[in-house]
Amino acid sequence: MANSASNSPSGRTSGSGCVDLLGQSRSPAFPYYKDWKFDFGSDLRPKICIISSTSAGLEQTLPWLFYHKVIGVSTFFLFVEGKAATPNVSKVLESIPGVKVIYRTKELEEQQAKSRIWNETWLASFFYKPCNYELFVKQSLNMEMAIVMAKEAGMDWIIHLDTDELIYLAGAREYSLRQLLSEVPGNVDMVVFPNYESSVERDDIKEPFTQVSMFKKNYNHLPKDVYFGNYKEATCGNPNYFLTYGNGKSAARIQDHLRPNGAHRWHNYMKTPNEIKLDEAVVLHYTYPKFSDLTSRRDRCGCKPTRDDVKRCFMLEFDRSAFIIASTATEEEMLRWYRERVVWTDKALNLKLLRKGILTRIYAPMGIIQGLRESGIFTSVIQSAQTTLSKEKFLTSIESSNSTRVDEPKIMSSRKIGQKESQATARRILEIVNEFSYDSVIPPLSPPVPDDIHEGI
Repeated sequence: MANSASNSPSGRTSGSGCVDLLGQSRSPAFPYYKDWKFDFGSDLRPKICIISSTSAGLEQTLPWLFYHKVIGVSTFFLFVEGKAATPNVSKVLESIPGVKVIYRTKELEEQQAKSRIWNETWLASFFYKPCNYELFVKQSLNMEMAIVMAKEAGMDWIIHLDTDELIYLAGAREYSLRQLLSEVPGNVDMVVFPNYESSVERDDIKEPFTQVSMFKKNYNHLPKDVYFGNYKEATCGNPNYFLTYGNGKSAARIQDHLRPNGAHRWHNYMKTPNEIKLDEAVVLHYTYPKFSDLTSRRDRCGCKPTRDDVKRCFMLEFDRSAFIIASTATEEEMLRWYRERVVWTDKALNLKLLRKGILTRIYAPMGIIQGLRESGIFTSVIQSAQTTLSKEKFLTSIESSNSTRVDEPKIMSSRKIGQKESQATARRILEIVNEFSYDSVIPPLSPPVPDDIHEGI
């Protein structure tokens, strides 16, 4: 497997690398990289879109977005809230070709309240619960809407991805997602990207995409004897092998009756999708890469920091522990906990696990994003969005967007939007009752633990 920049043309940052691809370059390494605006229209196939629900600022979203443009994604459906929905952020995002920004307005909430999802059982166990469960439902509703938008835009593939995740195309020709998906057999409905998890080596990371190069491999990409034989050392005292989920993300071919199956998978109302799992290309999940992630996640959830209450709010054990620490400990205690549980400071252990193949170094995304930053594209996009609008027009747009957006205290929770009356008929636009409609949703799952070893053999 390709583990570093040296294994793909995208990993070089000088000579014929990505820095030299900026501007008007037509290097064969990026056949779709035509100019810095990435406004390449509809001349390339397959057409790929990403749907994401985000509250992140430009410092995270712009590198994430343009990196995926580089590898072949043409369209982005961004469902924004929080910081991402503020005028200074959203106006920049709206100015980028291929980006559709969707605000959580009252109109959106009312439209999603009519979704057939509320009248089905596959996601029912997540309804009317707080924090991560509420986010999971919201993501599913957004994915459902994005499918319709993708069809209208003529997309061929759709991927659900968070803004702390990057697709890493190990083994793909030309480091091209378009090339990778074009080679998928026509009878395949879904492509699963296993996820690798970031393993930070410092507690002062500010820009994860360009400062983190070490990742823990997915168990699907490891021999069983290596995975289980080194399980204890690889967990570093945490509840599981990965801090959070281990079941990857997926791309779905746009087709009739497609639906979400939670944030990690897609499904179909009329059939069981034919899926394949990739052996090399993965999703890189930058998990708690910054110390500030502890408090920012805490501030988005109003649950009590008790063992019983956090079970209502978080699906995974590490998230529960992190929330309790962030809610009850001092800054010094939090930093000590973060260093013990998240930061890989034992260089001897790191080297051992690198040699075993459990940890790996990956530089390609880092090189691409650093090249984009050095080109000035992020600054140019921000300046262009600000200068395109006159000061008066900019202020008017702020006032207008504020008036049409839901005020924070009045935002309707996804726990409530399914509780309205007289919506049964609206939800049953396509009333199809069969065994495929009500399969249980796939939640974020932790990798297997040693007790599971006999189940997999």
